[in-house]
Amino acid sequence: MEQFGSGWPSTTTDEVIQQTFDTNFFAPVALTRVLLPLLKKSEGARIVNMSSIVGSQTLHSDPNSPIYNFKSLSYDASKAALNSFTIHLAYELKDTRIKVNSAHPGWVKTDMGTDAAPMEIRDGGKTGVELALLSENGPTGGYFHLGSPLPW
Repeated sequence: MEQFGSGWPSTTTDEVIQQTFDTNFFAPVALTRVLLPLLKKSEGARIVNMSSIVGSQTLHSDPNSPIYNFKSLSYDASKAALNSFTIHLAYELKDTRIKVNSAHPGWVKTDMGTDAAPMEIRDGGKTGVELALLSENGPTGGYFHLGSPLPW
């Protein structure tokens, strides 16, 4: 899979784009469709799509954003597509008890995040857990990191 910063639109291969979208977009969509009938029976179902701040079109297009110079076509586009799925699914399920949100875990020390990342793995799970445990009055159709909304 391509590494961050090397995913220029003119050189990213179709295979890399397909593989990245298969993992980051098509697999979560397929899994959600399979599980949705069961989730609809639940009293407090939550769908948390693990996105990334690089899925924010707003931040990618803002020259003053901290991610403006951080471009990787297939990864960024796949996370933007996952965010779009979140928005559309939340709308579809707006009259149910199901909450649907996207989470940015943060820049975490993993193989992908490298040792340069400021967050430990245990901290990277906090946003996802917070969204999975939302109360019935919690938000739906949002994009969050550690309790704060992110721009789409």
